[in-house]
Amino acid sequence: MKVLIIQQKMIGDVLTSTILFEALRKHFPEAQLDYLVESNTLAVIENNPYIDNSIILSPNIRQNKILFWRFLNQIRSENYTIVIDVYSVTTSALTTFFSAAKQRISYRKWYTKCLYTNTISRSKTPSFNISLARENRLKLLQPLGINPDTTLSPKIYLTEIEKNNARKLLEQFEISKTNPLYMISVLGSNNSKTYPIHFMANVLDFICETQPNAQLLFNYIPSQITEAKNIFNLCKPQTKNCIYFNLYGKTLREFLALTWCCDAMIGNEGGAINMAKALNTPTFTIFSPYIIKKNWFGAVESKIHSAVHLNDYETYDLKAAKKDSGYYYNRFKPDLFLESLNEFLNTIKI
Repeated sequence: MKVLIIQQKMIGDVLTSTILFEALRKHFPEAQLDYLVESNTLAVIENNPYIDNSIILSPNIRQNKILFWRFLNQIRSENYTIVIDVYSVTTSALTTFFSAAKQRISYRKWYTKCLYTNTISRSKTPSFNISLARENRLKLLQPLGINPDTTLSPKIYLTEIEKNNARKLLEQFEISKTNPLYMISVLGSNNSKTYPIHFMANVLDFICETQPNAQLLFNYIPSQITEAKNIFNLCKPQTKNCIYFNLYGKTLREFLALTWCCDAMIGNEGGAINMAKALNTPTFTIFSPYIIKKNWFGAVESKIHSAVHLNDYETYDLKAAKKDSGYYYNRFKPDLFLESLNEFLNTIKI
């Protein structure tokens, strides 16, 4: 049996869909399980013992009709038995259909349902205590006779060499092993998912005031250094002394290893938070006002994770928030959740 799972979206989506591989491996231990993803997400599935092969669909191939046709023929030649299209867009639907797999599974959409043998309706309200992102993915296994295993969660697999290299890097910057070390997700994937920088600076000031021995690392890539520096500059002098601004992972795998070393990750919801969870690093998540919290945070996660959303404190139209996230972000003042943050810090205190 050969199974292909398609998930070409962001890192958080690719990571979340890995639970399908673990579930499939339990039921079909001898099957070949392949994953169709984009190259920028490969780092989070590296060394995953449940994935046999990674197949890359680059934007260049997707946007070129000739190259995409060749790609479709390549997929068809693999003779997959089952294709599960988690991405569920037109290009992935065509890939699934042209695979000629006997069983083709995806989410129900009127304009693509004819391309699949089985379609599943997404749940809008959780039936379990896990996030809807996980629950709806597990539903895709129902046509295979696999009941949802709600104990499954995404996992990232680091090597001992990667962990040791991260420890050595921390030693080079004289990071104390006895003081708390926090990775700060200071920036979201775009402005509509980024907590206002003056508010973020207030949050960091609070952390360093309540825990003067705290050590903070910023999660940013070189192209974001200006935005990250702006947040640093808004912090109080005491807070600046807690921040190791030049200590960051130069690659995604280096970032993952550093996050594994941290006592917690705090900041904007997104890929970084999902990666921290997959490393079993406690997280405190600040959701964008327009993101539906239950999609990415389940009650079962509250054992070691915490999350706050403006909707926790006031009622408003999420669609309106998506149109004007800045207005609603400005209503999401740190004072609303600093008590919750303090409780979180005390819970994971080393």
